[in-house]
Amino acid sequence: MEILVNLDVMMAKRKISGGELAERVGITPANLSILKTGKAKAIRFSTLMALCRELECQPGDLLEYKE
Repeated sequence: MEILVNLDVMMAKRKISGGELAERVGITPANLSILKTGKAKAIRFSTLMALCRELECQPGDLLEYKE
């Protein structure tokens, strides 16, 4: 069981770079990279909300549960 992070998919759909998204959301590019690769152990709701706002999506578009 795992949680997949589809952040890279949404970024490609919205044609936004990691550096630009990180700046808009208010996190470092390194932390955005950790989220994109699925290596993050947790995500703050405020960060998730900011990502959804900037990518114009829902949390379920970014996170996926897989058996």
